[in-house]
Order: sequence, then C-alpha cells, then structure tokens
Amino acid sequence: MTIATPAPRGGLTRLRWALADGWVITRRDLAHWARQPAQFFIGLLFPVMVVLIFAYMFGGGMVIPGGGDYREFLMPGMFAMTMVFGIEATFTAVSADAARGVTDRFRSLPMAPSAVVTGRGVADMLNSAAALAVMIACGLAVGWRWHEGPGAALAAVGLLLLLRLALLWAGIYLGLVLRNPEAVVALQILVWPVGFLSNTFASPATMPGWLGAIAEWNPMSATVSATRELFGNPGWGGDTWAAQHARLMALAWPLLLLVIFIPLSVRRYQRLGR
Repeated sequence: MTIATPAPRGGLTRLRWALADGWVITRRDLAHWARQPAQFFIGLLFPVMVVLIFAYMFGGGMVIPGGGDYREFLMPGMFAMTMVFGIEATFTAVSADAARGVTDRFRSLPMAPSAVVTGRGVADMLNSAAALAVMIACGLAVGWRWHEGPGAALAAVGLLLLLRLALLWAGIYLGLVLRNPEAVVALQILVWPVGFLSNTFASPATMPGWLGAIAEWNPMSATVSATRELFGNPGWGGDTWAAQHARLMALAWPLLLLVIFIPLSVRRYQRLGR
C-alpha cells in the first residue's frame, strides 16, 4: 500500500495530499470488503428478511390511514433502517482498528492526519450506496414504486444518504471512544431501539404519550416521513410540528449531527494515545 510523502506546504498542495492519503485508506477498506464479500451480504440479510416478512406475512393485516398499499408504505422505512443500522459496521470497524493498533500505526506514518477518518467515511458511504441500491431493487421486486418523478426520487435518496453520512461520523466517534469488544456489543444492542422506536412500522400517535414524542422526534422518523412524501408513498400523516415539517427536519437533524460529531471525531483521533 502506497503512503504519501511527508506533508508538503501550501494550501492547495496540502489538500491534494490529504485527498490522496484518504483515498489510500478508502482503497484499503474496499479491498477488505472485496476479499470478504460475505460481510456485505450478511449486513443486508436482516433488512431483506424484514421486508419479506412484513410484505408477505403481516402486510395483509396492516391498514394504512387513508388507504394505500402497505408495501409502498413499508419500503421508505426499510431504506432508512438500512442507513441507520449501517452505523454498527462503522463503529465496529473503527473500534477494531483502534484496538489492534492499526490506527496508531497509521498515525505514525507520514500521512495526512485526516486520512484515516475521511478514508473510512468514503468507504462506508460507497458501501451504504450499494446497500441502498440493493434495497431499492428488493422493493421493486415486491411491488414498491415511486410516483413523484425522478427528481423527487433522487431527492429522497439524497436524504437517506445524508442520514447515513451523519450517523457515519457518529459511528467514527463512538468507534474511537469504545476500544473493547464488550462496549461495542453493548452499543450494537442500543442501535436497535433507535431503528424501531420510530414511525417505520407504527404511528407515533398510537404509542403512549412520552414514547410517541420520542418516536416523533427521532431523526430516522423525519427521514422516513420525508422520503414517503418525496416517493409519493402513503404515510401516517399527523398534525404535530415534526410531522408537518418532515422535510425540514430530515435536513436539520443530519446537519446537526454532522456539526456535533465531525469536530468530536477529529479531536478524538488527534488525542489517541495521550
């Protein structure tokens, strides 16, 4: 693997140097997945199984307010859930590299300080884009369709990837903080409530008041509602502020998470080993 030469001077030159080093780390992570493709397909197995179970086993008993096809209602939620659960792969890989000393070895090399975290981020986003494409193909196979034209559909895909980008940086930070397997397993368990405590499968209005409020303001719920609107698929509706401004919240939540976790990740990476 080629590592860049010692840091050059000059703003533009330093940027090119950082991008080149980040791409080296990206290629390293992509090479790992190419040699072990089972990890990618195992990660997709759960959401695909949930789609099949709900679409063919439970879908007949589901009633959507205002009518509509349950599979078209289900799929935007499953797209978002795939993006949310991708955080597990991020913090597990980052934590494993940190625990094995791989991150420390990278830090000792003459490479851009940002390369390790940005390289991991680019690799995970490419992986997530591929996973989303597979889920969209799965949705088309079970009868899901979008109805608002290609522009709105691309905007929905953009919101899904924006959510993944925000959670990616949260995952990088958590992976740098949690450097033992026990903590990683505990964190993996906590990811599940985030995915299911949302409007993916049930309306927050049917939940107890405090629980429904948490589900309503879950960043994932905002993305699910916004993508249902953009795809032209049926949704739960609702008269709360969060429900009425789903597209705004689907932008605001990820941007807020990025503002918080990018600086935290960079600062934590710089302080490793201290």
